[in-house]
Amino acid sequence: MDILSFKDKVLDKLKEVEVKLSDREVTSDLELLQNLGKEHNRLATLRDLFNELESAIEDKETLHVLKQEEELDDEEFNSMLEESEKTIKKLNIEILSLLIPGNEINERNIIMEIRAGTGGDEAALFASDLMRMYLKYAENNGWKHEVLELSDTGIGGTKNAVIKIKGKGVFGRLKYESGVHRVQRVPVTESGGRIHTSTATVAVLPEATDVDIKIDPKDLRIDTYRAGGAGGQHVNKTESAVRIVHEPTGIVVTCQNERSQHQNKEAAMSILRAKLYEEALREQQEKLTSQRRSQIGTGERSEKIRTYNFPQNRVTDHRIGFTSYRLNFILEGDLDEIIDKLIEWDLGEKLENLEI
Repeated sequence: MDILSFKDKVLDKLKEVEVKLSDREVTSDLELLQNLGKEHNRLATLRDLFNELESAIEDKETLHVLKQEEELDDEEFNSMLEESEKTIKKLNIEILSLLIPGNEINERNIIMEIRAGTGGDEAALFASDLMRMYLKYAENNGWKHEVLELSDTGIGGTKNAVIKIKGKGVFGRLKYESGVHRVQRVPVTESGGRIHTSTATVAVLPEATDVDIKIDPKDLRIDTYRAGGAGGQHVNKTESAVRIVHEPTGIVVTCQNERSQHQNKEAAMSILRAKLYEEALREQQEKLTSQRRSQIGTGERSEKIRTYNFPQNRVTDHRIGFTSYRLNFILEGDLDEIIDKLIEWDLGEKLENLEI
């Protein structure tokens, strides 16, 4: 699909919004004025991005002309062409993201849950690998992270981890990681060299605020208890750990990683708000469409989304049929190639029935 084919529609819509913004009836309605202002900003940004994309495409065509005229050698041409194609790809993704309604949620911070699945100790070790991969990716993007809850196995594995990742566009990039991740490798405990298959589950929730979700204190049952695990004498002497039960939904959240009961309660409430917000979004989506939602970006956790095969240094994302033989780099947080392809696929599907 040619992204530039949407430019005229965007320009026409921008003119419509500008006419409305000059209407006296609109300027007297504060809420309508704010909504139109946001829409104007989105459309104006799209206009500028379309102009940048056209310039980038022209620059790429110029490179081919210069190559034909032998003004560039092969090394210069290939280097400049690679940069040009990266720029065009980046602009395409930015335009696609803005064309799709509801884009604002992509800017949110996230609460990420990583749980060991089937496979015993090996599953816990894999969950630990995934946690490290995502923290590396956050670091590569300049995002901040905070471990809200961590339950380990004592041998380097992770039974369950809850992490908050904060930064610009975090949910838009990492929402595609929700689902079952599968690993195929020879465990360190396997003396016969046999390949085992284990799983871990990842859930990515957009962070919610008090404005998004109103929680009635009467609906909460809050228990405190002594924290377990590492932490020295402190965890054995004070009831700093917190368990919150949201009785209307049955959602249970626990937190014991912080030193004080107050800090653990704040962290647990943050997780609870994110879970309730996700549930509200899910219900809203189901009301808007009767069709089965795509597994991409929905937070469905029951379906295998990706396989990490160590003997072949291979990673396969089953939703889009994409395979990379760069497993070692991906586990070091080099996730952009996979995520970019997931975004392109997802946005391409949504564009088919798009109305500007």
